[in-house]
Amino acid sequence: QVQLVESGGGLVQAGGSLRLSCTASGRTISSYAMGWFRQAPGKEREFVATISWGLMTFYADSVKGRFTISRDNAKNTVYLQMNSLKPEDTAVYYCAAGGNWRSGEPADFGSWGQGTQVTVSS
Repeated sequence: QVQLVESGGGLVQAGGSLRLSCTASGRTISSYAMGWFRQAPGKEREFVATISWGLMTFYADSVKGRFTISRDNAKNTVYLQMNSLKPEDTAVYYCAAGGNWRSGEPADFGSWGQGTQVTVSS
C-alpha cells in the first residue's frame, strides 16, 4: 500500500495563495488516480480535486478557477495550488490515492495521508 505525506499548509490571509504537496512512498503513483479532499470542523470530508493517471482533472465547483491539481510522477508527488483563498477554504486538507478520479467520493480512495491544516484569515 502506498504511504502519503502532505505538506505546505499554514496560515494565510484571504486572497493569498498556498501550494500543498503530497509525497508518496512504498509504491509509484504513476498508475493511480490521486485526489485532494478537505474537512472543516464539524463537517464531513469533502471532495476538492482529482487527477487521473492520464492528467485528466476534476474540481469541486467551490474551487474551480482558483485551485489547480497537478502531479509529477518522477517525484511521486501531487500538488494543489490554491489561489484567491477564502476563509471558507479553512480545513484540514488530505491527499488520497487509488480512487475513481471522476467520482469525487472519499470512499472510493483507499490510501490517505494524515492531513495538513490550512487556515485562511479574513
